[in-house]
Amino acid sequence: MKSNQDLRNINAMRFLGIDAVSRANSGHPGAILGASPIIYTLFKNHLNYSVKNPTWINRDRFVLSNGHASMLLYGIQHLIGNPDLNIEEIKKFRQLNSKAPGHPEYGVTQGIEFTTGPLGQGLAGAVGMALNQVLLEAEYGHIANELINYHTYVMVGDGCLQEGISEEVIALAGCHKLKN
Repeated sequence: MKSNQDLRNINAMRFLGIDAVSRANSGHPGAILGASPIIYTLFKNHLNYSVKNPTWINRDRFVLSNGHASMLLYGIQHLIGNPDLNIEEIKKFRQLNSKAPGHPEYGVTQGIEFTTGPLGQGLAGAVGMALNQVLLEAEYGHIANELINYHTYVMVGDGCLQEGISEEVIALAGCHKLKN
């Protein structure tokens, strides 16, 4: 059961997202309203990460494949204290040179693991991240598993799953028996 503070945080994500989309006069509010509890719970209870060390090698990875729902990612990053996504940057959502562009962009904003835009691309990137861990273990053996043991999470939308790339990478993940 969620506490009152959890519900306030989830609603803060929703309000931040809806306000940013409204201010930009552009964006997709549906996922913000519907998936905020999922993203909040994932970041609060499951992800192993450090805001102070965002490139820590053993961090869990989260990829938002349906990048048009980027305010979900920016909202949770704001709540966890990501310095790149303070309220002033959130107010610049979808503006040029903003740390909160319309789709997440790796290298522009701390805490963004993968650039997404074309539907299904994020799912492919997440499978690649998970496969990387398997390849490191194959190369370096048991010691790699002890040192690098992260999980890769991905959120996909229905549009992502309709793309051919998604079928291909899902088959690849199954072929390699990815479980991370």
